[in-house]
Amino acid sequence: MKRFTLLSSLALCMLLTACSHSDQAAHPRYLPDDDMCGASQFQNYVGKPLTAVDDLQLEQPVRAIPAYASVSMDFILRRINFLANDKGMITRVYCG
Repeated sequence: MKRFTLLSSLALCMLLTACSHSDQAAHPRYLPDDDMCGASQFQNYVGKPLTAVDDLQLEQPVRAIPAYASVSMDFILRRINFLANDKGMITRVYCG
């Protein structure tokens, strides 16, 4: 009986683990409700150097985030974030 319980618990854990993987985290996409800051208008900055946003003059807050930088966890829906990789190239533009 113990063996059956152990095997069924193990099978359930494996099933739940297999279902939990999502490709959406690796490839976020923008829906109209998620684009409160207008980040969809700045997707053309992906692949450019992070210094390209230095001269942007926008009404809403902007945050340029270099690789491995510490940033606050506050979520500001109207703020545009430009995230760079370790080579200083923008890899993601998103609200928050």
